[in-house]
Amino acid sequence: MHQALYSVAQVQAIEHAAMAALPPGALMQRAGAAAAEWALTLIQEVRPVLVLAGPGNNGGDALEVAANLRDAGVDVSVFYLAGRTLSAGTAAALERCRMDGVTFVDAILDMPWALVVDGLFGIGLTRAVDVPVPAFTCPVLALDVPSGLDADTGVAHDGAVRATHTITFIGDKPGLHTGDGRDFSGIVRVASLGIDAALLPAPDALLVTPAAFGMHLAKRRANSHKGQFGDVAIVGGADGMAGAAILAARAALFAGAGRVFVAALDARLSLDPVHPEIMFRAAAGFQMEQRTLVVGPGMGDGGRNLLARAIAADAPLVLDADALNLLAAEPGLQEAVRTRSQMAILTPHPLEGARLLGVTAKVVQADRLAAARELAARCGAVVVLKGSGTVLAHPDGQVAINTTGNAGLATGGSGDVLCGLTGTLLAQGWDAWPAAQGAVWMHGAAADRLVEQGIGPIGLSAGELPGAIRAVYNSLV
Repeated sequence: MHQALYSVAQVQAIEHAAMAALPPGALMQRAGAAAAEWALTLIQEVRPVLVLAGPGNNGGDALEVAANLRDAGVDVSVFYLAGRTLSAGTAAALERCRMDGVTFVDAILDMPWALVVDGLFGIGLTRAVDVPVPAFTCPVLALDVPSGLDADTGVAHDGAVRATHTITFIGDKPGLHTGDGRDFSGIVRVASLGIDAALLPAPDALLVTPAAFGMHLAKRRANSHKGQFGDVAIVGGADGMAGAAILAARAALFAGAGRVFVAALDARLSLDPVHPEIMFRAAAGFQMEQRTLVVGPGMGDGGRNLLARAIAADAPLVLDADALNLLAAEPGLQEAVRTRSQMAILTPHPLEGARLLGVTAKVVQADRLAAARELAARCGAVVVLKGSGTVLAHPDGQVAINTTGNAGLATGGSGDVLCGLTGTLLAQGWDAWPAAQGAVWMHGAAADRLVEQGIGPIGLSAGELPGAIRAVYNSLV
C-alpha cells in the first residue's frame, strides 16, 4: 500500500498536467486496464459481471473495464448513465464496448453476479448518490473511490456504494482510510497509471507504517537496567474510576516502561493485585518532574490543579479523557500547553475534540483531517484524533492516518490503554510525533492480532490489549 495520500484537488491537478502530455484517453485506458486486471482475479464463478458506468470520466474508466473484461471472455452487462457531453476518451470507450458486444441494461438488477464494478461517480462527488444501488452480496470493485464516499473526508453520503475492493488511481486518498472509508472501501490498491513522479506534489497526508517510527525500534542490550527505560506516571484514578488508571498503567508495564506509577486521586487505591509491579502514590504532592506524565484516565472533574501542575512540569506529557475536558473548559490551560517547552500529545475521541474546538462531534467527524489539524495548531501539540482510521496531526501541519485496528477497539478502556502505551514510548526517549504514530499503530495491530486469534472483535476487552501490545512491540524489534 502506498504511503502518500493526496487530496482531490491535488489528484485533479496531477491528472490535468499528465493529460497535457499524453494522447486523448490514455489515462482512461490505463485505468481500465489496471482495474480489469484486478477484476479478473476477483471473479470466482462463471457468472456475468455487472459494470456501473456513470456520466463522467469515472464512467469512461468503467466502460474501459467492461471492454477489457469482454475481450477476456467475460460475460459483461453495463448499466450506463449517460451524460450530456462525452469526453473523447469516454466516447471511444463506449464505442469499443458496442463493437465488442457488451450487453447494455436499463436498470441495476440485483442478480447473482460474479462481480460488480462501480464506476458511477468518482472523486468529485460530495453529495448523496441519487441512483439506487442494491447491497450486493458478491465482490464489488470500486473505481477510484466508492460512489458517494468523499475522497477527502471519508464521509459516506446517503446511497454510497459499499465496496469490497477499491482500485484508486494516480494516488491514494485520505477518505478511503478514515471515518466511513474503511467500511466502504474494503481492500485498497493504488494504480499510479504511469504518472511521472515529477508531477507529484508533497502529499496531503501519509499512512502510518512502522517505517514512520522505525528509527526508535531497537533490541535491548543484555547490559541494561530499568532506569534506561523511563518512569511513567498515570495521574488519575478518582473514586469509582480506578480501572481507567490501572488499564493505562498495565499498558505502560507491558510496553516496557522501567517503572510505572499511578498517582491516584482516590487515596484508597494502593495496589493492582494482578500486577503488583505497578506502584501507587497519592496524587496530592506527587513528584511530577523527571517522569513521563499521562494525565486524565479516570481523573474526573476534580483534577484541575493536578493538570496545571503536570502542564507546568518539564516532563513529557500525554493528555487524555478528563484532562482534555478540563483543558476545553479553561483557555489558560490550553495556552500553557501551547507554550510549554516539551510538546504534549493529546488523544481525544471525537466528542472530546469537539469540546476543545467549541463545535459538535458531527462537525469533527465531517472532516476529521481538518479537525485534527486545527486542534494541533491551536494547542501546539501532537493530536491523536481517535476513531476508525485514527488521524494524527502535528502543529506544523503534518497529518497521518492509521490503518491498523478493528471494531473490537470500540470498548471502554481501550483509549486508556492507548494513552499508557503512548506515554511509555515517550519515556523510552521517542519524540512526540513518532511516539504517537508508533502507539496508534501498535495499539491497532494488537487488536488485529487478538481477532486473528479468535478473540473478538465482539467482546474484545481493553484488558486483553496490553499483552497483545507486548507481542506486537517485540515482533518489531
